[in-house]
Amino acid sequence: MTPKEHDTNNEDKDPEIVPDSEHMKRYANGQIWDFEDEIMAVSDDVLLGLDGGTTSTVCICMPCIPFSHSQLHSLPILAKAVAGCSNHNSVGEIAARETLEQVMADALSKCGSKRSSVRAICLAVSGVNHPTDQQRILGWLRDIFPGHVRLYVRNDAVAALSSGTIGKLHGCVLIAGTGTIAYGFTEDGKEARAAGAGPVLGDWGSGYGIAAQALSAVIKAHDGRGPNTMLTSSILQKLGLSSAEELIGWTYADPSWARIAALVPVVVSCAEDGDEVANKILLESVQELASSVKAVVERLGLCGQDGKDGFPLVMVGGVLEANRRWDIGTKVINCLSKDFPRVLPIRPKVEPAVGAAWLAWNFFMKEEYHKEA
Repeated sequence: MTPKEHDTNNEDKDPEIVPDSEHMKRYANGQIWDFEDEIMAVSDDVLLGLDGGTTSTVCICMPCIPFSHSQLHSLPILAKAVAGCSNHNSVGEIAARETLEQVMADALSKCGSKRSSVRAICLAVSGVNHPTDQQRILGWLRDIFPGHVRLYVRNDAVAALSSGTIGKLHGCVLIAGTGTIAYGFTEDGKEARAAGAGPVLGDWGSGYGIAAQALSAVIKAHDGRGPNTMLTSSILQKLGLSSAEELIGWTYADPSWARIAALVPVVVSCAEDGDEVANKILLESVQELASSVKAVVERLGLCGQDGKDGFPLVMVGGVLEANRRWDIGTKVINCLSKDFPRVLPIRPKVEPAVGAAWLAWNFFMKEEYHKEA
């Protein structure tokens, strides 16, 4: 998808208060809310933060209590629930909805809360690329939760940024896991994104992109169209296959993005052992990831007119984890530092779902403040 910039302050624009409704709809899997019948006492007010990706979906439940922003990181986690993929582009809209509803129910059940105790939800999901995506999700959330619940739907990159900036939407975030996206915000609310359009449209710095190129390299080597590579024996051994021909059947038996992306550690290991093909794939991924960040930073002017202003760069995702000799994340930073010497890399100490809960708190408290004023 072509990146779009928005000149309005989305912190003011996107939060939406659902209208009052007398009934909450129960879908075919409505039994997941039956636990509420066993909760007799009225529980304290809570917030829900969801980070929904192609690999997994995490829901965090936090108390909705007044705090100064500087103390936001001290808000306790009341419950955490984990489910599978909730990207509608990957698993379809029905399956994505069921996953999101289930993980919210699980989190509330674990902390002994009902939907009536929820004050705000920030649902940050990969695949939310357009206002129509937001409205579609808001529509069915309104059927699940009472009318007083404030609902905020954003791309999962926004929660990842928040996890590194403690709920503030300023700077740039780079996600590189199964998929990849770069997303940025200015202090006055302008935003821009790059990549994040899925593997078919070229997210080649992602885990899927890295692994897909490695699989292609194995087939090319087998055909004689490419150089021999250590990737062949390593991938076949990892998958328990005996030939490259079997690799074709393995790939198309279930071409899900996360399943393919799980081969990234094999590619990294081969590169660390000196395989030139694997090394080239990773170097190209570094360039792809750096170019996505650079596009966002320059379009928003985060680096200032002379390119020397500092800005936070939050880095999230398994591809960027600094736990290997061939460290993709560090190489991305080194590449960006040539153009932006004052870039401030941040590797969050909390997961993106916590960032989503912090955003729910910020959005909710901001609206409450304006209501009282």
